[in-house]
Amino acid sequence: MSTDFSAEIASARSTYASIRAVMNPDAIARRIAELSEEASAPNLWDDPDAAQQVTSQLSHAQGELERLNAMEARIDDVETLALMAQEEDDADTLAEAERDLATLQDALSQMEVRTLLNGPYDERDAVVTIRSGAGGVDAADWAEMLLRMYLRWAERRGYATKVLDTSFAEEAGIKSATFEVNAPYAFGTLSVEAGTHRLVRISPFDNQGRRQTSFAAVEVIPLIEQTDHVEIPESEIKVDVFRSSGPGGQSVNTTDSAVRMTHIPTGIVVSMQNEKSQIQNRAAALRVLQSRLLLLRQEQERAEQKALAGNVKASWGDQMRSYVLHPYQMVKDLRTEHEVGNTSSVFDGDLDGFIDAGIRWRRQQDQE
Repeated sequence: MSTDFSAEIASARSTYASIRAVMNPDAIARRIAELSEEASAPNLWDDPDAAQQVTSQLSHAQGELERLNAMEARIDDVETLALMAQEEDDADTLAEAERDLATLQDALSQMEVRTLLNGPYDERDAVVTIRSGAGGVDAADWAEMLLRMYLRWAERRGYATKVLDTSFAEEAGIKSATFEVNAPYAFGTLSVEAGTHRLVRISPFDNQGRRQTSFAAVEVIPLIEQTDHVEIPESEIKVDVFRSSGPGGQSVNTTDSAVRMTHIPTGIVVSMQNEKSQIQNRAAALRVLQSRLLLLRQEQERAEQKALAGNVKASWGDQMRSYVLHPYQMVKDLRTEHEVGNTSSVFDGDLDGFIDAGIRWRRQQDQE
């Protein structure tokens, strides 16, 4: 059945109008002007971290406005191509118009998902922690597979990442890993990945070739900013230092530079060993601890609001996604029902379909 271009183009224009109203190009333009003024300050690079943040935000805002303004022209181009193909009854041009329409609809869908990221911390950088769960050496290997998957996802999007801490397992894989994703809206985007991830496969560590089910937990928190002012009294923090080590127990350095920071009231523990000095590891650990306390405070406030409203809606549950490699191959999100048969592509960082579906699902849950 041929594509009804008239209806599809009308739908695209309606979607674009809604996106434009939410994103507010005038507000983005004002933000660009403010950031441009900050970026032109002669003392900008006196604080390299702050300068990097300003230039990154400016680049993102400029790109966002450019994509938004260009979208209307893209819709016009597809409409013109479709009309020409229909008038000339040209099969090749018609096929090209259908491909362009599909690409346009995909771009609009991604832009529409961006408008759903309006939580208090959604625009922040993200700190992601992956921990192996039940399943022994297979679970440790699974945690390392997830680490690679998310780092590849960030790489495909051009997002900067920084591994903050890695705890290697004895035989293979990792016990845990923590890394930053530095990009606008990284937290809002990745927050739907939080939960328990389940892998079913023939174990490469079982000489009898039996099927093994493994679990790993993914935690996503917003990166703390200086303006958040999460004050932690020194009396509430216990700091232990130890020697950094890598796979096989080999020494990474010869000094006690690694830091383990414990927040005594909550029992939250943060370890950092990937920086070169104890001072750097301590600062990184404190920043992640502050981020986790910020998220904890946010969750407590949300729980109180739900209790006052009488909302007894269940939380996400233990297993939010299954990755099956045997007896068939499929990755399926148990919340959204989104599924993909190409498991290799998913493990190589092709997660946008799952993330977009998760963001839409979360918005629907919030509205119920």
